[in-house]
Amino acid sequence: MRILWIKTELLHPVDKGGRIRTYQMLRSLARKHEVTYLCLDDGQAAPDAKQRAVEYCTKLVTVPFSAATKGGLRFFGELLVNLLSPLPYAVARYRSAQLESEIRRLADQSDLVICDFLAPALNVPDGLPTPTVLFQHNVEAMIWERHAAVPQSLPKRLFMRLQAHRMRRFEAAQCRRFISVVAVSRADALEMEHRYGRSGITDVSTGVDLEYFSPLPAVKRSPNELVFVGSMDWLPNQDGISWFIESIFPELRRRVPGVRLLVVGRTPPAELRALAERVGDVEVTGTVDDVRPYLARAAISIVPLRIGGGTRLKIYEAMAMGAPIVSTRVGAEGLPLQHGEHLLLADSPQEQVTAIESLLRDAHAASELAARAGRYVQANGSWGAIADQFVNQTSKTA
Repeated sequence: MRILWIKTELLHPVDKGGRIRTYQMLRSLARKHEVTYLCLDDGQAAPDAKQRAVEYCTKLVTVPFSAATKGGLRFFGELLVNLLSPLPYAVARYRSAQLESEIRRLADQSDLVICDFLAPALNVPDGLPTPTVLFQHNVEAMIWERHAAVPQSLPKRLFMRLQAHRMRRFEAAQCRRFISVVAVSRADALEMEHRYGRSGITDVSTGVDLEYFSPLPAVKRSPNELVFVGSMDWLPNQDGISWFIESIFPELRRRVPGVRLLVVGRTPPAELRALAERVGDVEVTGTVDDVRPYLARAAISIVPLRIGGGTRLKIYEAMAMGAPIVSTRVGAEGLPLQHGEHLLLADSPQEQVTAIESLLRDAHAASELAARAGRYVQANGSWGAIADQFVNQTSKTA
């Protein structure tokens, strides 16, 4: 099958959830199918990103693109202009007439067109001669609604509400427009069907690179070390770990002397570093070459998210590494995991403290929890099987 895959970015460095999922699925698909990868190129990818595209596609086509730097004058200017637009800014910023032109050209040479994420969808024209599929890693409107619901300043809350309203409207239109829609969990698929009146939304599972993420027997677990792994330029991660440090960690330190937290992930904001320094016993690493030693060393991997959608790859990675996990229900949303069987779920600050303390004080229970989780992900987390599932579902539209 000839697949045209559309995205807003090159995939290297493969250092955040959306890129990881796309990279692993495409790497499996490209072994059996002809994959043309079409994307915007803003010059921010790794220096060898274009050369390494051979790892996941047969042919690479890039479109030059200039994105506003967050926090810069152009960024704030675009936000002001966007106030008059019907589109959410997270989508409008990716409009590209050249990308639309390339989609028209390459669709003629393809058997299937995949629009990866909602952002590039505004460039996918109607009337293409090839079946089109929208691959939804999240229910985007739900993320913005959750952003609007967390405590924050009035101007920011009003902005988030406006963006959530626009995202609902845009997401509804796109879910109805594409021939097929694929979600990353059954929960997301049902949510979109309910929200947007679109029946027949399918879903594929979350996976993990089981060869790369596996226990490191030579690395000993540190009895009182917690780790959070995630891209720190993603707002849900920033919100979740800031909430944990402010509302949960001080009480945990009081009850478990010597406990410390490592926050591992790229581009942490200055505000997070300042918060970590103010609270104490929190290390913010920034970008690291390899997250595996941190997962192998940690007593517990925490996922304290209050905002988000889709599924969290970080949970399956921690499971494959043998790390016990404590997560909020939002953090584990969409994953077919059971509280007490594969991980502990805790939503309130008190529940978080109790769950983490229980595992820190009972190493045997923590080890058994991690072992059950590891067996589960080994049996159900292969990216190859998930890629086959994806193409079997989407090829029915071709």
